[in-house]
Amino acid sequence: MNLYNTCIFLSSFSFLAYVISYFISPHMKNEFRRFKLERLGMLTILLEFLGALGLLIGFLYKPILLISSGGLALLMFLGVLVRIKVKDDILTSLPAVLFMVINFYIMIATIRS
Repeated sequence: MNLYNTCIFLSSFSFLAYVISYFISPHMKNEFRRFKLERLGMLTILLEFLGALGLLIGFLYKPILLISSGGLALLMFLGVLVRIKVKDDILTSLPAVLFMVINFYIMIATIRS
């Protein structure tokens, strides 16, 4: 498996795990409260779920992969901005930065292919 496919699987399954954890762990909902974004929690989770599924569907239909990876990269960029606003440290912000970069890479690689 190459880097491109590995990134798609890693991102997709990570976002699916995050979606599941939102519903089973109070910590995830508390994070949205801490960010003062609890009203956007369900929308964010829906977008992450659709993005994760879109990454997998994108193996069959590249335009969906492009939209999904771009959308997730944008969502993670906004997540980084929120973490900067609430003054989270770099280690706490690292997952959002990492998934922003991974999904941006997927988007660019998909455009090039």
